Amino acid sequence: MLICKVVKPLVSTNRIPDFEHKHLQVVQDGSTQKVAVDAVGCIPGDWVICVGSSAAREAAGSKSYPSDLTIVGIIDHWDPDAGKPSPPPSGAAATQGGAA
Repeated sequence: MLICKVVKPLVSTNRIPDFEHKHLQVVQDGSTQKVAVDAVGCIPGDWVICVGSSAAREAAGSKSYPSDLTIVGIIDHWDPDAGKPSPPPSGAAATQGGAA
């Protein structure tokens, strides 16, 4: 499973019939953008859980569905920056401990 952020919808007017009427979303996985089938109805800015491979096809509706990334959940509360160290102070605070 991947945690991704929904960037924007992807509109494709020429699709194979197996895609039916499922929506496509551009999602960001780190610095990489990918296309995912939206099985849950998310909007841009949502943090989502995505699955890949055969789980993506099954989550989209069928083992024969042509998807290798499907959005299966919208994350209600999550801070992507939690646990990261705070940046060191800059400017005057950094120079106060200098020579006396």
